[in-house]
Amino acid sequence: MISNAGCWRRRLVVLAIATTWLIGCATAGFEQGGTAACPPVVEYSRAFQVRAAEELELLPNGSAVVEMVGDYAVLRDQVRNCR
Repeated sequence: MISNAGCWRRRLVVLAIATTWLIGCATAGFEQGGTAACPPVVEYSRAFQVRAAEELELLPNGSAVVEMVGDYAVLRDQVRNCR
């Protein structure tokens, strides 16, 4: 008799991953009135943005900070779109 335990195990893993992804999509809270709660976006002055860009230029290529700032920019765009 051939065991199919491996097949079931693979299906359970796929189901667990899919469930985790779906739960991650449903974590937004809701305010009274039915709209999704979006975090506020901090507004920076133009001068501050120029200063930050100049400081980023001084960092070495492949810097972790540059990558993190890029991720932060994406998150800010997502929050703006949330509104």
